Amino acid sequence: MAVAFLSLGSNMGDSKSLIKNALLDISSLDKVTSLKASSLYCTKPVGYLDQDDFVNVCAIIETTYEKEELLKHFQDLEQKYKRVRLFKDGPRTLDIDILTYDDVISDKKELILPHPRMHERAFVLIPLMEIAPDAVIAKHNQSVSELANKLPYDQIEGVKKINE
Repeated sequence: MAVAFLSLGSNMGDSKSLIKNALLDISSLDKVTSLKASSLYCTKPVGYLDQDDFVNVCAIIETTYEKEELLKHFQDLEQKYKRVRLFKDGPRTLDIDILTYDDVISDKKELILPHPRMHERAFVLIPLMEIAPDAVIAKHNQSVSELANKLPYDQIEGVKKINE
């Protein structure tokens, strides 16, 4: 059984519903045995700034899928929610990233693990800190909390929990 950390984001359409439905879809996959999700967060865009704010969430799953199979299922889910990749860091209906898969370190182009920019992104680390603050991220050899505490204050300030 592998443990994977995920990040989901959306800023097109009814983002809250899209994220919640995608989490339900993930939890219903045959080889996913558990899913724990953070609260939803409203976050400022990164990179391309001329777009709506995002809704982000992180999740932890237990799975017997191999990492490549998991990636394929997530790409299929993104297509189900009509993901279109117009340009890097652009708007999207649904983005699902595999942040970690056990302690695997991989530099393969199709799936880099851990996610190459997760340690720089408040919209990942703040939700992840809610559900796995003490998890140590391979390659960085630091916990999620330690990585989050290194982020600039203005980035952390831009991540707001959505009260539902």
